[in-house]
Amino acid sequence: MRKKVTDLALHGGNPVRVEPFPPWPQPTDAMRKNLLRTLDSEKWGVGSEVVQQFEREFARFHHSRFAISTNSGTAALWVALKAAGVKLGDEIIIPAYTFVATASAVLMANAVPVFVDIDGETLNMDPHSAAQAITERTRVILPVHVGGNPAHVEQIGEIAREAGIVMIEDAAQAHGSEWKGRRIGSFGIGGIFSFQTSKNMTAGEGGVIVSDDEDFVNACFSYHNVSRPRGNGGNRQRHLGGNFRLSAIPASLLLAQFDSMEGKMKIRDANAEILETEIDAIPGLTPQKRYPEATRVSRHIYIFMYDGRKFNDATREEFIKALNAEGIPVYPGYGPVYSEGLFVVDETEYPWLEGRNFNSLSLPVTERISRREAVWLRQNCLLGDEEDTLDIVKAIKKVATYYQSLDN
Repeated sequence: MRKKVTDLALHGGNPVRVEPFPPWPQPTDAMRKNLLRTLDSEKWGVGSEVVQQFEREFARFHHSRFAISTNSGTAALWVALKAAGVKLGDEIIIPAYTFVATASAVLMANAVPVFVDIDGETLNMDPHSAAQAITERTRVILPVHVGGNPAHVEQIGEIAREAGIVMIEDAAQAHGSEWKGRRIGSFGIGGIFSFQTSKNMTAGEGGVIVSDDEDFVNACFSYHNVSRPRGNGGNRQRHLGGNFRLSAIPASLLLAQFDSMEGKMKIRDANAEILETEIDAIPGLTPQKRYPEATRVSRHIYIFMYDGRKFNDATREEFIKALNAEGIPVYPGYGPVYSEGLFVVDETEYPWLEGRNFNSLSLPVTERISRREAVWLRQNCLLGDEEDTLDIVKAIKKVATYYQSLDN
């Protein structure tokens, strides 16, 4: 029988923390100034200089020659897939542990998502699983940098080259992340980023594609800009493009954030290092690992793994509920994407998926991590001072001590 303990906030005790963590987004004077300048003296849409300036700056920041901005990260994924030559029935290899947009963009491109398992330490696409999934219909490998933690772009890129296909990086959460000092997004034929509200760089919504491949960029431009060609001349492209352009208003907000990016990254880095040291010392808790070549992580999400066997078999959900009561807003994160209702396939709507049974799919590492182990903390919780971070540590230790001291 479990002994009665009353100091947990969940049981009526005082919570470790009652103050909220730093808010997000965080408007600045530079954003306000840019926004007003755009409102007063800029074209708000087509032909906007601020959009072009933002694209140049983002390409430079992410060590790429070109950037094409879009009105969402999902649109950026669709545009990149189409520009890479994806056609009806092509297969796109993606990790099963990702936001649903990675998979829905594949469906929107009339292609087939092929889900593969993840590395149980980094939570990124397992290169071996990706290699095993390649068929004659595979067109793209699409690794996702989960939480801003770089996937193994060298191994996956080599697998793609050997198979004669391309790699596109879903770097939606990886602003500023690096592999051997080179910014993520610049390793495949293209990389996409998101500027949705929660992202480390945000305009509420928006996206961008970066690339060194000019032919690919020309195709991206056409697909995102109602079939028009990039540049001043040439024939009209034969691409069924849409209007997925970014307007000048969000571009002006984004342009003002380059100066503050490094400072915020340093704060997240310092606070994440405290968490990693403290959490790694608690039996049953393990921080998300990174590959040695990952020289910087954006820390969009701080993730650690929970082993209920070290907590007297308390479930992850019980652990999360207790931490929430202590004022620490953790949550479980993704489930396996193939379990989403979207993939109960209606063959009248998705005829190219005929015969695919996603319900029968089972990827053990993804299911273990997503259903029992992963605990997530949003990036704004890493933007406080050291005392804020130590509150997180104190609450985790308090809850861990409670569950680990229970009588069986």
